[in-house]
Amino acid sequence: MTSSPNLASAISTLLPKIKIYWRRGTSLLLSFISAVLSHARITIDTLGKIFKSLMTQFDRLLEHLAHHPLLDKAESMYREARRKTGWLLASIKHSNTYYKATVYAQLIRLDKPIGILLLLWPTLIALWIAAEGWPDPLVLTVFTIGVILMRSAGCAINDYADRHIDSKVKRTKQRPLTSGKITEKEALLVFASLSLMAFALVLLMNELTIWMSLGGVILAASYPFMKRYHYLPQVHLGAAFGWAVPMAYTAQANEITTITWLIFLATVLWATAYDTMYAMVDYDDDIKIGVKSTAILFGNQDRLIIGIIQLLLILNLILIGHRASLSGFYYLGVSAACLFAIYQQYLIKDRDRDSCFKAFLNNNWLGMVLFIGVFLDYQFADTV
Repeated sequence: MTSSPNLASAISTLLPKIKIYWRRGTSLLLSFISAVLSHARITIDTLGKIFKSLMTQFDRLLEHLAHHPLLDKAESMYREARRKTGWLLASIKHSNTYYKATVYAQLIRLDKPIGILLLLWPTLIALWIAAEGWPDPLVLTVFTIGVILMRSAGCAINDYADRHIDSKVKRTKQRPLTSGKITEKEALLVFASLSLMAFALVLLMNELTIWMSLGGVILAASYPFMKRYHYLPQVHLGAAFGWAVPMAYTAQANEITTITWLIFLATVLWATAYDTMYAMVDYDDDIKIGVKSTAILFGNQDRLIIGIIQLLLILNLILIGHRASLSGFYYLGVSAACLFAIYQQYLIKDRDRDSCFKAFLNNNWLGMVLFIGVFLDYQFADTV
């Protein structure tokens, strides 16, 4: 019973001391916080003064540089150089050389690279299949440049062949040769020069490829004239475009195989289909002029026959994949090509000029996905 009063007495004795320690501790903590804040303010103020001083000095430096004679001289030199460059560019732009270069670029359709791409995709596919992966860098370079040169040469000889026809076709009446911006002789010289440049590149390849290149020149030079003699100039174009395939294949593999001719046949089928779409754009003009084409030959069955050609193309591509032992990535590319072919059929369903031309241009994507499929198959097939 005596413990309770003693506990109460101890608590009553401790409480005043606890209050004293609490007050002193609180006061000490507040003093510490105040000191820290005070020093922080001093530090921030000091940093602010230093920064302000630096900015003042920097402003003075900029002001000094802005009025320095060297800067004035540099500015004067820049303005003079800009004036002279502008004058030089204006002189070049208004020179006869620049004018001729622009006209020649239009003649060989450098401003419309779709033809280069349509020729390039089957060439690259042939190179990759022949090499079973990355082709020889020299062969790849030669045929990439060769595609550009030969397609350009083909445009020049095509305009020469059609010089009396293009003026009667809405789409072609402003071409350089038809409009009189260049002469017939100049067009022939452009064709000959580009062909010789391409042949010079082929001389870097093996003997078989060199001999085959002669056939390519004959096909390229004769194609533009075929529309006067038969209704299958599109097939002739396919052979001209497709001839790059056996040439590329033999340049890489130094042999001709069954796969070589299957890729060639696929190119002929593909070119016949897309160039018929292209011919549908000029259908009315060609009828009036008397020019022959597959679009005229097929008549109201043009969409159906194009569809049959596209189906044969897909079957041919499947056969190529089987013979070349290609796998999943390649067939994904073929599947994507099927979708593009279906889309092209949708575009040409009403035979509208603009839509038919759009379908023709869409073939670039079809060729691209086929090449991507081949590329990925050789690149990653062994890793999956």
